Amino acid sequence: MPVSVTAIPCLSDNYAWMLRDAATGTVAVCDPGEAGPAIAALEAAGGRCDLILLTHHHGDHIDGVEAVRARFGARVVGAAADAHRLPKLDQALKPGERVSIGATEGVVIDTPGHTVGHVAFHFPEGAVLLCGDTLFSLGCGRLLEGTAEQMFHSLQALAALPVATLVCCGHEYTESNARFALTVEPENAMLQARAEEVKAQRAAGQATVPTTIGQEREENPFLRAGDVVRLAEIRTAKDNFR
Repeated sequence: MPVSVTAIPCLSDNYAWMLRDAATGTVAVCDPGEAGPAIAALEAAGGRCDLILLTHHHGDHIDGVEAVRARFGARVVGAAADAHRLPKLDQALKPGERVSIGATEGVVIDTPGHTVGHVAFHFPEGAVLLCGDTLFSLGCGRLLEGTAEQMFHSLQALAALPVATLVCCGHEYTESNARFALTVEPENAMLQARAEEVKAQRAAGQATVPTTIGQEREENPFLRAGDVVRLAEIRTAKDNFR
């Protein structure tokens, strides 16, 4: 693979993601919400971090940035539209612009909904999507700032990516998302099987991500919502689900 990706568990249920470009050894980390686990993982992988990628401004995604930057001298990259709420950016990117991890090139995708300045990073050669809190395994982010219409279009943009694309999301929410998803699509056989698999994974202390765009197309009710109205209905139901 041109680029490898590794989950870094942090805080109570967050994931930062470490990416390494095979050709150059260049290393990036996405959304280091807690410095300690990110630094430990980077040190264990060779003590290098060239780039920090940020999907949005929430503290559980950026609070470790300054310590990681200071330790490794990494450059920080994020959305130009959200620069005023992010740590100081060395590169402020607009949707459609490119970002490189060594020889591996990625593109910035505008994904508002959870927040208005949210972006995702897609690396086609490595089939990797860093989607923050827009798309989760079997779920999507709460509409804290954006609208259902924004989230619908964001999810549709991600759904259009190749089916093998790895969905590297910001949280370990799959088990609770599966319980809700089954209330929306109780007859979905693939979702039923996924829910059982997730239950076993979590019982064994294993991560349930990354998943793939192909899986999410078949199993995730938010990605399968046919229009904005349906997405809004499902999101409201999830917000009130216990």
